[in-house]
Amino acid sequence: MDVGKNFQKTTVSELVSENYVFAAVLHYFGISFYQYSTDSLEKVCKKHRVHPSQLIAELEHWAVRKEPSPEELYLNPIEVLVAYLKQKHYYFVRQELPFLSNLIAGIQPEPEYAALLADLRIMFPLFVEDFIHHIHEEESRLFKRIEMLQDVEEGNYSLSDALLILEKDPIDGLSEAHEAHDDEMEGIRKLTKDYMLPEEAPLTMRVLYHELQNFEKELSIHAQIEDELLFPKAVELEREALRVIRKKIKTN
Repeated sequence: MDVGKNFQKTTVSELVSENYVFAAVLHYFGISFYQYSTDSLEKVCKKHRVHPSQLIAELEHWAVRKEPSPEELYLNPIEVLVAYLKQKHYYFVRQELPFLSNLIAGIQPEPEYAALLADLRIMFPLFVEDFIHHIHEEESRLFKRIEMLQDVEEGNYSLSDALLILEKDPIDGLSEAHEAHDDEMEGIRKLTKDYMLPEEAPLTMRVLYHELQNFEKELSIHAQIEDELLFPKAVELEREALRVIRKKIKTN
């Protein structure tokens, strides 16, 4: 983004049109871009008591943000992988979902998009509720299970208790339940016709579709990391722990 001397005089809509990420950055500072589309950034910042340099710094931070590759994640122990996934859950719940919810609830659509927004305003809160439930279930069952497996591995349970833990609710069963959530945005994708918009669509709709599609891509990568990295590592950890405990019981 051009951050020259005219940056602060540029309208919010022009800045967002140049880089949709700016809409999310403004939301981070409590500013809904669609409420100030014709106002200059200088005017909006003054109203919200935000210095433009703060916005620029945050935008630059987002621009250089880099996610670890699956290969890098695979090379780390399972507790690092779990910590990464927990961090992503936090980001989804604290940043992505509130931003999308704000867009869907706050946009005043043109007549040709009114019915679609009305449907989204019904569908998206249900999606959010289901998604947050899925995250809580995953963290309370799968992540907790992995922590318990590590405790077993470290000898923090008696042999009999360890065997009971290992034989109850195996990881394979959790994996099957998890796969049912891997395409959580199917309904939204169908409603938006795979996020297709005409070129002349208003900026608000273009930003909304872009952010929905980007969120779906992030969820897809997240699910892939869980299915292809986390679950195999967890199953391997469980099998090895079970093998060791059974061997110890047999020799005692």
